Amino acid sequence: MNEKLLRALHVFVRTVETGSMSSAAAELAMTTSAISQQIKQIEQDVGLSLFNRSPRVLTLTEAGTLYYQSCLKMLAVATESSEQLQYLQNHPCGQLKLVAPVGFGGGLLSEPLKQLTMQFSDINVQLTLSDEPVDMIKAGADLALAIGPLEDSNLIARQLAYWPLVLCVHKSHPLAEHANPALDTLNEHTRIAHISAEHPLKHRQTQQSSMLPKPRIVVNNMQSIIQLVCDGVGYAILPEPEVRSLLNNKELIELCTDWQLPYYSVFAVTPARDTLAAKTRAAINTLKNSFASISAH
Repeated sequence: MNEKLLRALHVFVRTVETGSMSSAAAELAMTTSAISQQIKQIEQDVGLSLFNRSPRVLTLTEAGTLYYQSCLKMLAVATESSEQLQYLQNHPCGQLKLVAPVGFGGGLLSEPLKQLTMQFSDINVQLTLSDEPVDMIKAGADLALAIGPLEDSNLIARQLAYWPLVLCVHKSHPLAEHANPALDTLNEHTRIAHISAEHPLKHRQTQQSSMLPKPRIVVNNMQSIIQLVCDGVGYAILPEPEVRSLLNNKELIELCTDWQLPYYSVFAVTPARDTLAAKTRAAINTLKNSFASISAH
């Protein structure tokens, strides 16, 4: 509700309840003249006299009585709304609408969501997984996880993690027989790639840069790429945290370890608002702490 209107309603109510403009002025730390002007402005707005005036007594007209009752209701609603908004601002609660890439549904979100729901019993999560661009404003999302730099000026991005990429193949693939195959031998095999990015390699010793062969299979979903690699279809650049367990148990083999791939950034993205609800702040902190533990391993 408009703050100026609320102040005017409060002035009117205190004038009625204290019985005089001077008493209301003293209570509200205003001048009697300022109180009188507020009352006159209200009467002009409603087009009716609200007080019967005499040198010593103020009494309400019939219109004034109706207006007074309405003011009490409006101020009560405003107070209740303010308290509810204050609660949302300071206490993590309500439904958190979270959008994330499909690959994060493979386990990266399990621990932070577990921590979030255990620590904050009043938070419920609606998780949407998509590798397609999502209009956060239209979707009404509170928070989105995104990879790489963002161009939308209507969004605020906070970096959560900085993770490596690895070139992998399944243990059953012919490439797995060579501990460190030369880059030119990769031309003989099928490369699988994500549709949205190409990543250069840099030699760890010579700092020479090189690109991988052109992909023969292009996919718009990282989980599908991981599955294709695990099925022995070909090799691919994969996010290390998403395939760490497969690398540890030797299901996947890292290729061309003399060459280094870049890291990629994970961002928490929110609409460009001056303040964030407590539930969103809690989610960002939980995700950042959880992703930091993943980075440390």
